[in-house]
Amino acid sequence: MSDNELLRITIHKLNAHGKELWSYNGQLVEQDEGKVVLEAAFDRDDVEIEGLVLQRGDHFIEHFYLQRWYNIFEIYSGDTKRLKGWYCNITRPAWLDTHDLYAEDLALDLVVLPDKQIIVVDQDEFEQLNLPRIERKLALAGLDELIQMARDGVSPFEPKDSHTNSP
Repeated sequence: MSDNELLRITIHKLNAHGKELWSYNGQLVEQDEGKVVLEAAFDRDDVEIEGLVLQRGDHFIEHFYLQRWYNIFEIYSGDTKRLKGWYCNITRPAWLDTHDLYAEDLALDLVVLPDKQIIVVDQDEFEQLNLPRIERKLALAGLDELIQMARDGVSPFEPKDSHTNSP
């Protein structure tokens, strides 16, 4: 098995009930006891979410946390490598099983634009989920933590004009 095969991870996006919505491949960049960082290319049709335009071929640096209730995607233009912004999903903590990473999405999202505009997305969908009270509380605490990190410019919400790694 080559080094590249060892670094390949399949990311499984699940809904709040554990049903797989889709999966895609990424390359492992960094891993420690609490975090997995992957690189992936956006492979879906173009979509605009609150001013953040995602296009096929965009370069994502994806931060998954094994003890936090969110993930953070840094998004760079596939052609110019310009930072487009950050897309954050409120999730249950991710888990890694050899070459598969799983994240259960809880519908609530956060968009952070390069000018530091912060937009909460899909609150109504989150409110409709039948979650245990403790999970709802942990998810909302995760959202609050993300908003504070974005306001403070804490990694990975650091101001950047371009990304130095090649996709």
